[in-house]
Amino acid sequence: MQQKVLSDIEIAQAAPPQHIKKIAASIQIKEDDLEYYGKNKAKLLLHLIDEEKIKQHHLILVTAITPTPLGEGKTTISIGLTDGLNHIGKKAIAVLREPSLGPVFGVKGGAAGGGYSQVIPMEDINLHFTGDFSAIEKANNLLAALIDNKLQSKTRSLNLDPRTIVWKRVIDMNDRSLRNIIIGLGGTGDGMPRQDGFNITPASEIMAILCMSKSMNDLKQRLGNIYIGSTFSNQPLFARDLNAVGAMAVLLKDAIKPNLVQTLEGNAAILHGGPFASIAQGTNTILATKMGLSLSEYVVTEAGFGADLGAEKFFDIKCASAQLKPEAVVLVATVKALRYHGGALKDEWNTLSLEKVEKGLPNLRKHIENLQLFGMRPVVAINHFATDSEEEIKLIKHECRSMGIEAIVADAWADGGNGCKQLATAVARSITKKESQFHPLYKWDSGIEEKIYAIATKIYGADNVEYTPKAKTQLKKIKSLGFDHMPVCMAKTPRSLSDDESKRGRPQNFIVTVREFEFAAGAGFVIPLLGDVMRMPGLPAEPSAEKIDIDEEGRVVGLF
Repeated sequence: MQQKVLSDIEIAQAAPPQHIKKIAASIQIKEDDLEYYGKNKAKLLLHLIDEEKIKQHHLILVTAITPTPLGEGKTTISIGLTDGLNHIGKKAIAVLREPSLGPVFGVKGGAAGGGYSQVIPMEDINLHFTGDFSAIEKANNLLAALIDNKLQSKTRSLNLDPRTIVWKRVIDMNDRSLRNIIIGLGGTGDGMPRQDGFNITPASEIMAILCMSKSMNDLKQRLGNIYIGSTFSNQPLFARDLNAVGAMAVLLKDAIKPNLVQTLEGNAAILHGGPFASIAQGTNTILATKMGLSLSEYVVTEAGFGADLGAEKFFDIKCASAQLKPEAVVLVATVKALRYHGGALKDEWNTLSLEKVEKGLPNLRKHIENLQLFGMRPVVAINHFATDSEEEIKLIKHECRSMGIEAIVADAWADGGNGCKQLATAVARSITKKESQFHPLYKWDSGIEEKIYAIATKIYGADNVEYTPKAKTQLKKIKSLGFDHMPVCMAKTPRSLSDDESKRGRPQNFIVTVREFEFAAGAGFVIPLLGDVMRMPGLPAEPSAEKIDIDEEGRVVGLF
């Protein structure tokens, strides 16, 4: 009789978690330094961060080639690598992002790893967890309410021009109908009618600020720097002008603390922050990364989508801001994704095809070249699926070998840390040999156009960059506000190296178009929007929400 293949949630529910105080004790954290959220998760106090230890320990980034719509398993590999490093005698912690409810109820159905390479409690992590996303929403929407309250007041309006307001409300759900709305209808007592809209919470500036903050004082300063609009005399107004900072910070007082959970194998994992990489910076918080480096010899972290998005922002925004120096990078590739970039249609992604894999290899090569632009020598992890063939894997390994890069099959989904011991050994060896010498792609003090051009031409492979008339006008505004010294956080499709998701593989002979600009003065970066990317996704035709349920015993089903 054929053995049933367990789903991710069935595997997670079958694993008895250790009490979180035992996980904390394994990394020398005292019980008094924990704030418990039940038996299986806790908040870590910020005083545990030790800058001296950070300098002595090793930061590893996990990124990926351009993914298929369902992703290629960076989180699964990150957790497997963490367990694998512990298998070979290295003290390692995974430091990851928190999942957003948008993808959980939309396409993915869960984002806490997969198979035998997961963080638990899986259901809690994928749902409300410790309330960080809720706190971010509340802080964001409090500022929105204060803005509209100013418009309602005749004596305390700050002369705010409602036509210039850029601050939007947020919700952690894919809901396309909220992208563009009219508020304030009903009468004079119901507010001033104006056009507004919602972003998804992971794309909010409050999420970005939480992820970029280095302390509570830094958080408050960044909250105060949020630009909301201008007066009728064209003077800029910020959140600090509305006396909003204190109340917003109070709402975030617990959310600023990183969350401690565990892998299926009982190793410590820290989850904190959750920005998307396509429309935000795509990496966990600086505080969580520093917490991990304070508590463990090795920290494995990941950055969203392909290396052209998450990794670029990790290097140029997060590492440059926090003076972090990654010492190794793992580039996740799948046979499925290479078939995809070789022209395979959806129903062919899992069908053996040496021809399509070979045609997709230029995408892998480009991502390797891109990581080398940052002084990094990647180790390629071939995330193994049952539909892979030995011939296809040999083809990938041969391509990597031709570039002087080691490629290793990682079987994290089926075998957890044991399936990643070879990968862990290769990564540890790369760090020992100091094969990577990190440096950012550009300097922050260069012009905005220069920074965008560097990313577009060097990372994406574009020939040039064009700007719409609207983008040119907004660029003048950004410069007049003195924000041109900030790094850029490119917002584009994750499904292509270009700004057109129909261009698979390694696109050539194309021009990137900046449609418009947004800026996050509090987070500290400018956001060029490329193509038709948007900051509020919609649900697919058959959302995962339709398959999720709970039984009489409180057992959740349908989180894949």
